[in-house]
Amino acid sequence: MPYTIEQVKALVREYPDFPSTGILFRDIFPIFQEPEAVSCLVSHFVERIRTFGQVDVVVGLDARGFLFGPQIAQQLGVAFVPVRKGGKLPGSVNRVTYEKEYGADVFEMQQDGVQKGQRVVIVDDLLATGGSCRAGEELVAKAGAHVVLNAFVIALVGLEGEKQLKAPVYALIEC
Repeated sequence: MPYTIEQVKALVREYPDFPSTGILFRDIFPIFQEPEAVSCLVSHFVERIRTFGQVDVVVGLDARGFLFGPQIAQQLGVAFVPVRKGGKLPGSVNRVTYEKEYGADVFEMQQDGVQKGQRVVIVDDLLATGGSCRAGEELVAKAGAHVVLNAFVIALVGLEGEKQLKAPVYALIEC
């Protein structure tokens, strides 16, 4: 049975005090237990992305952006390029160090993954403080490409992560 986007949203589970006291963790994995829900989620993102004009590449952030990013890219008929934690990709890579809530981390993207002048959409599961997505934007910029949209399943609006980003933000769920 086909899902509506509201039914997909309802599959997201909440876990209070996980991974630590005071945190309300939102779990997207139940969506992936329902193939029709995944199809609905991907189609929803594809429709939204198409409103931004031609897109050449979908970039997925490590690691949950890998769950639906390739499917979005396939439906758009464009390439998928992963951004990984430091030391996980072979070959020549561009590298960005960024600050997270609890310290610094590193993202890398293969140098030939995104080409100069390409229009890119970055996808991930969650926008919190914006640090990891900002690092993704920087990697795309190093390649000479342009991020036209940052797309998330969930955005924690109180953390104002969108203020750290240059490109527009779309989130299916804002909380």
